[in-house]
Amino acid sequence: MFTQLEQFVEEAQKKGPRKVAVAAAGNELVLRAVKRAQALGLIEPLLVAPFETIQEAAAAANLKFADDEIVPTETTLESARRAVELVREGKADILMKGHLHTDVFLRAVLRAKVGLRTDRLLSHVFVMQIPMYHKLLLITDAAIHIAPDLVQKAAIIQNAVDMLLRLGVDQPKVAALSAVETVNPQIPSTVDAACLHVMAERGQIKNALVDGPLGFDNAISIKAAREKGIKSAVAGDVDIVLAPDLDAGNILYKNLEYLASARIAGIVMGARAPIVLTSRSDPAQARVHSLALANLICTSGEAYTPDLGP
Repeated sequence: MFTQLEQFVEEAQKKGPRKVAVAAAGNELVLRAVKRAQALGLIEPLLVAPFETIQEAAAAANLKFADDEIVPTETTLESARRAVELVREGKADILMKGHLHTDVFLRAVLRAKVGLRTDRLLSHVFVMQIPMYHKLLLITDAAIHIAPDLVQKAAIIQNAVDMLLRLGVDQPKVAALSAVETVNPQIPSTVDAACLHVMAERGQIKNALVDGPLGFDNAISIKAAREKGIKSAVAGDVDIVLAPDLDAGNILYKNLEYLASARIAGIVMGARAPIVLTSRSDPAQARVHSLALANLICTSGEAYTPDLGP
């Protein structure tokens, strides 16, 4: 079981480097992270951006990249589309967001026929190393889906579960979060959580133990759950927390990062390849850990392809 993000680096080093297409790579912080991951043996970079922009950013960071590691483009939009093409063409195993807005990046990913869409829903997963918790905690979705419906929530859970299955976690424990622990029709997230619980029991969400509705305190603390009379196999040992909406998920992960000294990695699941998607304000180490995680999600000997089901 992984308990620290640094373990991702150690395990990825054993597998060897993966080709990574970095969209809009002409940024000092991005290049520092890429070079660090390259030095650790995690990746072989393809830097997609205007040539001069990469050269200037590399010089500012006192870094050097070989000419064959640079894929020159003219604009940010072209950089995003070309990086996606490199993955689609099999010239890269992983896609990484550089210094550009998430909406521009994801539009390139989601383009019909030429993007990286599959039959699966794309969703984002944050992996958090929290000092006061005994193992890594996944938070989803805090970056893409604003107000997911029940079907989307089931797909979001399945993506996070599939990530942990690839990392060797059998039957991950999932908490569907809400403000209260009882079903209240006036709070739609409690109804969705109860439905997700039943869906998992009946195999509509596979290979997972899902409980809800649960408050965050009850999901994290068995003591808090017992004090409220909640009996749950998930409480106190949760692997994945499903946020009811984007606001809740985003506030939760940033709260943990900035006030609880959590370290993070971030990956988009459900595409043709792992997608490293972190905030432009995230430290370089978050990108390195995300690249290590993406490396591990790629199956041995071939690029990641999601299980699309029957």
